[in-house]
Amino acid sequence: MSTDQDLLSDDLLTHPYAVYERLRDTAPVHRVTGPDGSPAWLVTRYDDVREALANPLLSLDKRHALPGGYKGFALPPALDANLLNMDPPDHTRIRRLVGRAFTTRRVEQLRAPIRRTADHLLDALGAHGDTDLIAAYAAPLPITVICDLLGVPDGHRRDFRAWTDVLVAPDPARPQAAKEAVVAMLGFFTRLLAAKRKEPADDLLSDLIAVRDESGSTGNDRVGSDRAGSDRAGSDRLSEDELMSLAFLILFAGYENTVQLIGTAVLALLQHPGQLAALRADPSRLPAAVEEFVRYDGPALLAIRRFPLEDVTIGDVTVPAGETVLLSLAAANRDPRRFPDADRFDLGRDATGHLALGHGIHYCLGAPLARLETEIALAALLERLPDLKLDGDPGDLRWRPSLRARGLLTLPVTY
Repeated sequence: MSTDQDLLSDDLLTHPYAVYERLRDTAPVHRVTGPDGSPAWLVTRYDDVREALANPLLSLDKRHALPGGYKGFALPPALDANLLNMDPPDHTRIRRLVGRAFTTRRVEQLRAPIRRTADHLLDALGAHGDTDLIAAYAAPLPITVICDLLGVPDGHRRDFRAWTDVLVAPDPARPQAAKEAVVAMLGFFTRLLAAKRKEPADDLLSDLIAVRDESGSTGNDRVGSDRAGSDRAGSDRLSEDELMSLAFLILFAGYENTVQLIGTAVLALLQHPGQLAALRADPSRLPAAVEEFVRYDGPALLAIRRFPLEDVTIGDVTVPAGETVLLSLAAANRDPRRFPDADRFDLGRDATGHLALGHGIHYCLGAPLARLETEIALAALLERLPDLKLDGDPGDLRWRPSLRARGLLTLPVTY
């Protein structure tokens, strides 16, 4: 066990895979310092991370956390009552409600609209030139898709991108910015829900509001007051906080994870021209290639923090009940015990079994949509920008200063 790793250290933020390799080789579990200075336990090896992801004794509910440990984002109750903070039966109930919108069959129906959006964004680039592919393509594509799915008006999408960026990678020089972003989002979702109640439309948010309001709820109940009996047989009841938190989570995660994945996938291809050429020659390999993209350099370095309901042994360490456990998805996916030559990007690899999108009951709800968006985004690029190249030295690329999200701030290219 090691006790010397700061999760906000420069080396971990700029070269995470090298640091995780050292930690993984040293010990299976490490005592670390969280971003707020509080302690946590970091798990790095594939088998341990996979087992922990599905362990029902590791709770996502912050009510089981001991005082003084790292707890992650601090959000107001109206945004915090989401799936990332819940265990069964509440998690089961809410996931059942929204899961219908993210089945593989339902998501596949979005293929044509997603491709139209991709083509529209590429049309705006012109025939040749240079651009920041994150700002011009990788970011606007997923925000358009998820906002269309939820029913968010066009005029608010740029604001939401800005708020999300602040939360994912807070600026230490502007400590108030994250609080301001949370306040702005809370007001945004309050107004959005009111507008949807007044004028429902053919979108996911209107459907969720209908489920909420038709359940007979008063509109004033909160999570704490109805949680005890919320999973009774036949009940699909949502509290008002749960409704708003669910809308926040779908929009936040549906945008954030996919923009990062598209960006790192394009970068991996541009840095491996032989594999890029092979994929151009046979685009039918794209669905399988997405699994290697997400294994090799996925959008989440860490899974959501967990809190043991009782003392739990992970690897060779017993973690006391209530302390914070962090599971490194990035370290697990580069573990050579599971993936031989794991630091090599290889589109011929069988990457199934990676943990980039989770495992167990908390497996990423939007995984089918993220996969489809990435596949379509890359297919359109391969087809329409045959001379796409990185503009500059890869060493000069800037990455998000975030312990959680792995993503490029910019991706300068020529085409």
